[in-house]
Amino acid sequence: MENTDPQHQHGEHTPPPVEQDYSKHESNPGPSKEAVQESNSNGAGPVLRWIIPILVVALLVWWFLIKK
Repeated sequence: MENTDPQHQHGEHTPPPVEQDYSKHESNPGPSKEAVQESNSNGAGPVLRWIIPILVVALLVWWFLIKK
């Protein structure tokens, strides 16, 4: 038996639009403009593209050369 919560049902309910006037909709505000349009210029993605391959190569070298 599934545990279904009516609050989490998919349907034709649309989320509230981006909030423009918080004091007017204080009881049920939508997301702020900054939350929706946040830039990701300083994210972890570019760093992880370099760190993960280096770690994989280092672990392979350790596995094949040192772990005899």
